[in-house]
Amino acid sequence: MNTLSRSLSFLCVLFVLSPFPLLAQPSAEASLQNIWDEAEAIGSLRSVLIQQNGGLLGEEYFRNASADYPYNIKSASKSIISLLAGIAVDQGHISIEETLGDYFQDYFEANPNPEKEAITIRNLLSMQSGLETTSFYNYGAWVISDNWVEFQLDQPMEEEPGGKMVYSTGTSHLLSVIITKATGMSTKAFAEEFLFDPMDIHVGGWDRDPQGYYMGGNNLALIPRDMLKIGQMMLNGGEYAGERIVSKEWVRDSFKSYTRSNFNPYDYGYMWWSRPVAGYEVYFAWGFGGQYIFMIPELNSVVVITNSLQNATQRRTYKEPIFNLLENYILPYLENASD
Repeated sequence: MNTLSRSLSFLCVLFVLSPFPLLAQPSAEASLQNIWDEAEAIGSLRSVLIQQNGGLLGEEYFRNASADYPYNIKSASKSIISLLAGIAVDQGHISIEETLGDYFQDYFEANPNPEKEAITIRNLLSMQSGLETTSFYNYGAWVISDNWVEFQLDQPMEEEPGGKMVYSTGTSHLLSVIITKATGMSTKAFAEEFLFDPMDIHVGGWDRDPQGYYMGGNNLALIPRDMLKIGQMMLNGGEYAGERIVSKEWVRDSFKSYTRSNFNPYDYGYMWWSRPVAGYEVYFAWGFGGQYIFMIPELNSVVVITNSLQNATQRRTYKEPIFNLLENYILPYLENASD
């Protein structure tokens, strides 16, 4: 018997004797364990939650992280502000074609500037206001200023409104102020009545500016399971547990691409990011340090990942390991789970 024949005979005997077929797919437990092992190797990572078809498939916390502790989701808060803007639009309080001139009349009476006055709410939502950023190198000066609104409106025009992306937390803060002015409610009160309470979400903390406006786009604290609820609601086209939270049209428009990051291969909608990962279009909220709500519509899945802020820097070295975890472990697991 030649070598090839002996090998084929051995494989046939192995197939008959084995209680499992050759090349069987790994079990759900084994796949999840692989995910947890890889996640454990990412030093900053604190939680991973995986949901598919509305059911929680796996949840793990690392380095003494607690499931019940509200974590600062940093700029993932901007996606929450976008949702609140959408609810206000649905209710007729605001229109995305309204302008800064409509809402900050006192400022522009003292500082007339037709170009700035014509910036629309739509421009704010897509980070296309054109105003110089109050993030990055300007963030510190902005947050210690006496008036966050005036500081942002005082910024020079860096781009044409509706043109290139200028990412800025001050821009999203203007949306929070507009929501308050338009609804007659604080942003937090509006959020609790129309977003958080209907979804049984509890805010752990939320900063305010010197004038008392809730911070638009940073320093909102949520537990990871509540982040998962937000992702599931968006995946459901604006519904949660059978209740309409925001219109399907707003969700659709939020996930469109209007501009693109200057620093990453990501597209930007109404304060939601998107990029392809392993052949799937992935939409996500993203906060500094690695706070993520990922939505993968093709797999009907939501993934939440949070990270420690202790050693986070603007270099964002956490991004590659997180996206590797998503691409090489979580997405294959979800593919198997959906079979």
